[in-house]
Amino acid sequence: MALCPALPSGAGFITSVTASVDCQARILGSGAWAAFASPGSALSATITGLLTIFVALIGYNLLLGGAMTVRGGTVALVKIGVVLTLATSWAAYRTLVYDVVTDAPAQLIATIGPDTRVKGSDGTLVQRLDAADETMAQLAVLGAGNRTNDGAQIPPPPFGGFDAFALGASRIVFELTAVAGLAVFRICAGLMLAVGPFFIAFLLFDATRSLFEGWVRVLFGVAFAGFGVMIVLGLELALVQPWLLRAVALRKAGEDLPMIPAELFVLSSLFTLITLLACWACVRVVSAFRLPFAAPVAPVRSSVVRSAVTVLPSQWLPPHSQPGGAEPSRAAAVAAALVNSVRRDAASFAVTEQHRTSRAAGGPFLTSAGNHAGPATVSTGRAFRRSTIARSSASAAARDSTL
Repeated sequence: MALCPALPSGAGFITSVTASVDCQARILGSGAWAAFASPGSALSATITGLLTIFVALIGYNLLLGGAMTVRGGTVALVKIGVVLTLATSWAAYRTLVYDVVTDAPAQLIATIGPDTRVKGSDGTLVQRLDAADETMAQLAVLGAGNRTNDGAQIPPPPFGGFDAFALGASRIVFELTAVAGLAVFRICAGLMLAVGPFFIAFLLFDATRSLFEGWVRVLFGVAFAGFGVMIVLGLELALVQPWLLRAVALRKAGEDLPMIPAELFVLSSLFTLITLLACWACVRVVSAFRLPFAAPVAPVRSSVVRSAVTVLPSQWLPPHSQPGGAEPSRAAAVAAALVNSVRRDAASFAVTEQHRTSRAAGGPFLTSAGNHAGPATVSTGRAFRRSTIARSSASAAARDSTL
């Protein structure tokens, strides 16, 4: 932070504060990474330990009979490469993370500025904010003038001294919105960039991957919110700055402007609310970021692979006929019992239908092969089907005829 240059005393308040905060945030992000990446630091020991555990888990699972898939091996190599590159190479970390977060909002504003006419898109946003702040100060010194302007009906102020309060409060709200919008997000970005290598190392394990996702969401949420704040401040300048210049010119000409204090206070408060809403919307959008579901890097057990193979019902074998005397799983036993039950019901139904056909024809019962099976016998058990034809006696018929 001592490397930040001292600004001249004549610089505006907003310019001085934002420049100092931006310099300190940049040094915080780059200086912390340099300290963590030095040999023997806590980050080096942490990354070495995590990589050792990661590789050891893969090796132990392979020794215990696991099977490493091509996708799982590729994901493991990519994770190791990303962690080692971003945690040990400042050039890669600065290009992929640091510069994107710190410089992307200003570059986006410069890209869309010429077409959208956003004030300050040419890099002069902070200077324009200071110029508007100085104009507010001049208006507060000049005041709103006399409220009895040529006998016109002017509503009374809410309370005594409201004009001075509104002009002063409008300037305070304007400065607070500008400084907080530009400085707070830069400090948050510097803090996230400082601890970035630790969160990058959490990408190795599935159990800690959510921490890496949270870090990415906060980091890009801060950058996106900073972009939104710059857009809102540019729009505020486009509306307020010409209005203020005209008000100051009229007051210097001696014209009374009794409505100016309330209008300026409303405008300043309105854009403060819009800034807060824009920050909330930007953070809300980025919070939806999720990493795609990745295949487990840990090797898959061979028993799991075998159980995933689809086996036809006719291939299930009873326990005593399993190769090598191996006992089937509970799922296999249940499936085999269901298949056997269905087969028994189908065979019983076929025998019953063949028996009925033979009796209706008045011939002997024939087997499926066409051989005589002797006289028909009465079926019992589940194969016996009682006739559903309604039966009636002679007495019942006579009784029904008399009704």
